[in-house]
Amino acid sequence: MRFLPHTAGDVREMLAAIGADSVEALFENVPAELRKTARIDLPDGLTEQEVCAALERLAGRNGGAAMPAFLGGGAYPHFVPAAVDQILRRAEFYSSYTPYQPEVSQGTLQAVFEFQTMTAMLLGLEVANASMYDGASATAEAVLMALRLQPKRRRVVLARSLHPEYRQVVATYLEGAGAAELVQAPFGADGRIDAGWLSDNLRDDVAALVVGHPNFFGAIEDLQHLQGVAQKCGAVLVTATAEALALAAIRAPGSYGVDIAVAEGQSLGVPLSYGGPGVGLFATRMKHVRNMPGRLIGEAFDEGGRRGYVLTLATREQHIRREKATSNICTNQGLIALAVTVYLSLLGRKGLRQLALANLERAHRTCERLCAGGRWKQRFAAPFFNEFVLQGSDAAEAVRRAAAAGVLAGVPLGRWYPELEDCVALAVTEVHDEAAIDRLVEVFA
Repeated sequence: MRFLPHTAGDVREMLAAIGADSVEALFENVPAELRKTARIDLPDGLTEQEVCAALERLAGRNGGAAMPAFLGGGAYPHFVPAAVDQILRRAEFYSSYTPYQPEVSQGTLQAVFEFQTMTAMLLGLEVANASMYDGASATAEAVLMALRLQPKRRRVVLARSLHPEYRQVVATYLEGAGAAELVQAPFGADGRIDAGWLSDNLRDDVAALVVGHPNFFGAIEDLQHLQGVAQKCGAVLVTATAEALALAAIRAPGSYGVDIAVAEGQSLGVPLSYGGPGVGLFATRMKHVRNMPGRLIGEAFDEGGRRGYVLTLATREQHIRREKATSNICTNQGLIALAVTVYLSLLGRKGLRQLALANLERAHRTCERLCAGGRWKQRFAAPFFNEFVLQGSDAAEAVRRAAAAGVLAGVPLGRWYPELEDCVALAVTEVHDEAAIDRLVEVFA
């Protein structure tokens, strides 16, 4: 489609219909002097080949894009098969919006239904939703849901080892709602939530305990112990996973008895794209389904036994009175959810597991090589997936020197944790080949 599809004849007919002599006559109320100076100074048009060359030159000025990046911190580089993008480009997907009319939205509804099914399988729970913006907003919605489940309890305990920006989003949600008091639980020497602190502070007024799985330091929390502690005081245990690929290598939260599990789906077929968009994964137990936020697609059958897909348990504010709604997130997020669904379908159970184990092996081997030289040591002893924390003198300056040498060598943690000023978090995935890891070790260790 042309950007300006009207022919000269179309323009003449429209002008005649409104009684104007010319297009310029429509702007006569704007002073002539202003119209003279309002012209846009655009260069002459270019051919497609010339535009591509110009964009390549512009991209070449962005030196960081070509550097091997071991950043992590909630956004992870993974290879995305070309088939994912090709399916997203189909017009019925990229131009679709909210599927209010099921009779003309069966394809979109089925895609979201499959996304929910895969989310439930990954998180190990019975029912999942769609329409969460990202991992951070999904975490905040999980906290609000926990407060609905425990209406007489007004305290929420957040692990300080939970992603700092997730904690900020939760605080923003609760501040606006005036819903609860936030308490931050410290982390112990191994990088996991301090079990002794929990024993002393988790009382019967706590509605929810929220932990990372893995947490911001890459450490894998002891969910079996945490579920026992939460259950003892009657609190809802919520897990938030920033690196969703980890769920293919470690036990699913639901297998530990977790009540609500959320995750960021970016690792599963969504490119980094300078910080967004992402997609939130959200799952819970069937007994809690009526308190679950977001959109829920259900499977139904007509009188003839034909299967169809419909919006069900619609409790968002678009559908019912705002004060009765479980969520005010109104964006479908369907295109990104579709990317996750296609990606998981392409890899399958075995492929996803193999990829996760490859990440695990590569990250542990890299950590060992970096620590072998004595410049760095591993800060936390807890098991980790593909992200880990190193400690060394002048960590932030070491990261800057590595960047100057052409390697983005992790995220300095002093920005969020003053006591970890000498620490840096690194993430290693399948996109980091041996040459990139060798380069990291050369300039950083």
